Amino acid sequence: MMKASRSFTAAKNRDEQGPALTKISIRTFAASALKLGIIWSAAWSVVFFSGLALARDLDGKYSNSPLKQWFESLASRRGPCCSVADGQTVEDVDWDSKDGKYRVRLDGQWIEVPPDALVTVSNKYGLPVVWPYKDYEGKTQIRCFIPGAGG
Repeated sequence: MMKASRSFTAAKNRDEQGPALTKISIRTFAASALKLGIIWSAAWSVVFFSGLALARDLDGKYSNSPLKQWFESLASRRGPCCSVADGQTVEDVDWDSKDGKYRVRLDGQWIEVPPDALVTVSNKYGLPVVWPYKDYEGKTQIRCFIPGAGG
């Protein structure tokens, strides 16, 4: 009989401790999730803001160019073009337009220029320029595109 009461007492204590252990587990889980979220946010911030902090003309090669200010002012609806990506001139055979839509060939692939990546000011440089970048999956995306002076 004594054994039965002990096991009953142990079971009773387990029942009493059950919700308390569950609360601790939920608190521990929430704290872990919060820490993970903070770490994840910090990691993405470093990646994103380090890209913004990089100067586009590190060696001063274009510091005296009369078009420097114009290039720095270019933006699409996706944001400033030169802030996170280097622009590159596109050869005439590597871009085209049809029905008001543009596409460029980058790394051997034709990529459609999203409408919000189009720079709509007149092209003082004359040649078409694209500002590509790689997304988190490594896929080439277009931040900005300005067609050539004739396009």
